[in-house]
Amino acid sequence: MNELSTNDYLGFLVEIKTRIRHAQYQAFRAVNNELLSLYWDLGESIHQKQEVLGWGKSVVQSLADDLQAEFPGKNGFSAANLWLMRQFYTEYRSRPILEPLVREISWAKNVLIMKRCKDDLEREFYLRATARFGWTKAVLQHQIDNQSYAKYLLNQTNFDQTLPPEIKAQAVLAVKDHYTFDFLGLADEHSERELGLALLQNLRGFLSEMGGLFTFVGTQHRLEVGGQEYFIDLLLFHRRLRALVAIELKVRSFQPEHKGKMEFYLEALDTQGRLADENPSIGIIICRDKNKTVVEYALRTARRPIGVATYTVSAELPEAYRAELPSPEAIAERLKIWDRKEADDE
Repeated sequence: MNELSTNDYLGFLVEIKTRIRHAQYQAFRAVNNELLSLYWDLGESIHQKQEVLGWGKSVVQSLADDLQAEFPGKNGFSAANLWLMRQFYTEYRSRPILEPLVREISWAKNVLIMKRCKDDLEREFYLRATARFGWTKAVLQHQIDNQSYAKYLLNQTNFDQTLPPEIKAQAVLAVKDHYTFDFLGLADEHSERELGLALLQNLRGFLSEMGGLFTFVGTQHRLEVGGQEYFIDLLLFHRRLRALVAIELKVRSFQPEHKGKMEFYLEALDTQGRLADENPSIGIIICRDKNKTVVEYALRTARRPIGVATYTVSAELPEAYRAELPSPEAIAERLKIWDRKEADDE
């Protein structure tokens, strides 16, 4: 092939791969929707028979035995799963917001959410997030264990004042209030250098905890301003936001001067490293502790988009998180962000 035809072929190959992946995804959605519709119908039928004929556990066990004999190797027809189908139907039949969402993810993930989350808004969060970010069952389990629902709702950013309207809603989803780095194996007392190295050595776990759609750019990213060198602890890129994300790590409490340093980094990044088609760079300061009032005051005067979060190296989360959650109305309004699908989601 000459150079022109090679370029044409590569472009054609990319197009075909994209079409194949899209077709595979659509096929999965169709099969998954059909399976969930079947499970919904079975659950409804079992519920109705119980209501009308008073069926009990023995009848459901007999049904499971007969179905498994007719369809050997199909674990989905066990007695335990039939009871889950009934629960699936009874718990979602009168919830018009949740009912269509359950069809967007697999049965196994639905069961996990149904078992672990009892609050409707919490279920809505994990249903939407799993579908939107493509979480595997293991990742979903990790997110539930680490109480990502509470962490997302309590995050502190100034994105409403510093980002364009078309991306600020999505940017809010990119920052949690608290990150759990229990996979690092760090002692409770550690230095910023030790924390940075541990995150680098456990990059997959770190990017997963960040919430998806982040890619790694570099560590100790060098900036030169006025003949002096400056280094950003970690530099990421958020694919949906199309923005560089600077991460600063602090093993002590948040201080107002941390905000000023991050603003300087973001100014330099936008001037030196931001491409023409990219959105403004975002900063996330991850510190060991923070006073929410101090953070609020500090972010009021920030001209650059910044979020401030805390971290722990164990899976424990303060009980106060639940008490601090917004009102149900405020939570529902925030979850509507996921309804605003972007073109690249399809």
